[in-house]
Amino acid sequence: MITQIKRFNYKLEIINNLKNMKFHSFFKKIYQLVFSIVLLGCLLLIGCTPKENSKNYDADVIIYGGTSAAITTAVQLKRMGKTVLILCPEKHIGGLSSSGLGFTDLGNKTVIGGISKEFYQSVYNHYQNQKAWNWQPRNEYGNEGQGTTAIDNSTKTMWTFEPHVAEKIFEDMVKKYNIKILRDKWLDREKGVEMKDGKIIAITTLDGEKYTAKVFVDGSYEGDLMAAAGVNYHVGREANSVYNEEWNGVQKEIFHHSHNFADRKISPYLIEGDSTSGVLPFISTDAPGEQGQGDHKVQAYNYRLCTTNAEGNVIPFEKPEDYNPADYELLRRVFKSGRYSMFGGGKIPNHKRDVNNVGPFSSDNIGMNYEYPEATYEKRKEILAQHISYHKGLLYFWGHDESVPQEHKDNINKWGLAKDEFVDNDHWPYQIYVREARRMLGEFVMTENEILGKSGVTQPIGMGSYTMDSHNVQRYITKNGYVQNEGDLGVDAEEPYQIHLGTILPKKRECKNLIVPCAVSSSHIAYGSIRMEPVFMILGQSAGTLAGLAIESGNDIHEVSYDKLKEKLIADQQVLEFLP
Repeated sequence: MITQIKRFNYKLEIINNLKNMKFHSFFKKIYQLVFSIVLLGCLLLIGCTPKENSKNYDADVIIYGGTSAAITTAVQLKRMGKTVLILCPEKHIGGLSSSGLGFTDLGNKTVIGGISKEFYQSVYNHYQNQKAWNWQPRNEYGNEGQGTTAIDNSTKTMWTFEPHVAEKIFEDMVKKYNIKILRDKWLDREKGVEMKDGKIIAITTLDGEKYTAKVFVDGSYEGDLMAAAGVNYHVGREANSVYNEEWNGVQKEIFHHSHNFADRKISPYLIEGDSTSGVLPFISTDAPGEQGQGDHKVQAYNYRLCTTNAEGNVIPFEKPEDYNPADYELLRRVFKSGRYSMFGGGKIPNHKRDVNNVGPFSSDNIGMNYEYPEATYEKRKEILAQHISYHKGLLYFWGHDESVPQEHKDNINKWGLAKDEFVDNDHWPYQIYVREARRMLGEFVMTENEILGKSGVTQPIGMGSYTMDSHNVQRYITKNGYVQNEGDLGVDAEEPYQIHLGTILPKKRECKNLIVPCAVSSSHIAYGSIRMEPVFMILGQSAGTLAGLAIESGNDIHEVSYDKLKEKLIADQQVLEFLP
């Protein structure tokens, strides 16, 4: 090191001598150039290098997000010969499809086509191999799915699957098409979107890396890129009057499922019947609002756990460090009322279950997610931590609390998290179930009127068919002094419906080169049907097709000929019309 310093001082002496000499302006410029080169050389000699510039990346299309929609968008673009780059905030891809939601919310399977159908065909192919049934014989599994058979031999599709199988299928897609994914890349939501003339020029992630493209796709559930680009959106429920709907807004005393207290007169107070004693945890003291009124509240989130009772594959449910049994007093009172809403979920292969919310007090953490859609990354981490603690505490309560009958405790304690799932995350799902966050206000807003067939769609890019499903939005105190849930709805469409092109397009005046296949333009209740994973994959493919055609034609995404888009979608096996 001393030798290096001496060498550096010697070089500086030479440089200073040069600086004292007088030159003609022409030679002065040469001197300045030489001086810069010599100085750089000196710095290199002692191991000092200028700070490296942040990396810059470019592609035809940049996709932000790692959801199933993001992957199908990328696959479609690669099939069309375009360069594509996925910026994935998470380390694992596939969104909910590979994070616990293996009992697919399906609807009518005949309208699922294209890459979405290919995914479920890949699931089918996987489970045709007997080696895939390592915890359960195939003939013991049965064939029950969500409103349909789990396995359809006629179409070679399978609609139930283990999380790690889904993730592998997505990873195989990425490998097959040589899709470049940069993981753990988080958009700088405050100043990371550069706009010019109504277009996104570049986006920057928190690590300072910059990405340029002709077209950008927001493939996140939250719509973070959309919001950072200045596109208008909505959070919460619209009033029924906004879009002339019936099932939006506050829906007090409307019970479509069993996830409510119905006519059970359960006290919400710390001391039963004493309103002066304080309120139990997870109950709001705010007024629920008037019937049909809009609000900024969001339907409940939970984790879709992958559980099992297969001997040798069980990780027992653990007691969270901050466990407080008093947090679950309301559940004790549910038990006292004669109802044991506990542990349920759809069967998936290998003695596993995709566990979802059951009953009035369950894994849906009602009212604890209102801030999530627009929260900072740090605040979201706090919200996720609270959801995990709540959910783990609930599992532990079911298996150990004295209020739970012994037979129920014995049953649930045979179960646990699957040891062979989410192996690098303590067997807990990577992704919380973001049932709803921001929803874009785009070129066309899908409402219950389109879902129920009251209004038509002129430019379809795919189809949906699942029930308009909203989980509970709030837990409140009725005017009679009892606890009640509100917002849980299930309204069926008579037949599959078309999804308008404008639902994935921001208004042209807001952004001319952004496509949004997840946080789509729809009302709260319409989103309750659109938000299903098969539909996200469909919309992802359509988003990729639109982006590819825009690049090929040299047009903005809003200017692409719908006839050409439709022709390409049909050629690529997308279903745009329901044929009974």
